[in-house]
Amino acid sequence: MRIPCTYCGNRQLDEFTYFGDATVRRPDPGAADALPAFVSYVYDRTNPTGRHREIWYHGLGCRQWLVVTRDITTHEVLGAEPARDVSSRSTVVTAKPEEAPAS
Repeated sequence: MRIPCTYCGNRQLDEFTYFGDATVRRPDPGAADALPAFVSYVYDRTNPTGRHREIWYHGLGCRQWLVVTRDITTHEVLGAEPARDVSSRSTVVTAKPEEAPAS
């Protein structure tokens, strides 16, 4: 599997570390229901199929955090974007399997 790093181009999977589901939001610690919300945040997870967004760290490359969109069923990487730009809805860099990795 190759991941289209927004900084380095298409890179091998072994350069990255998976850090989890990018769709889960941390609860507000000041909310009245903070304790049950945090218990659910830590322990209640779904097992999705199809398109999913994940957090990845490019530790053996540019050392940047990415949000990668991939199809869980086929493992096809559909795109990536810098994690810091996710809230601003940046343009997703799409995977191009024919590209050679940057040296």
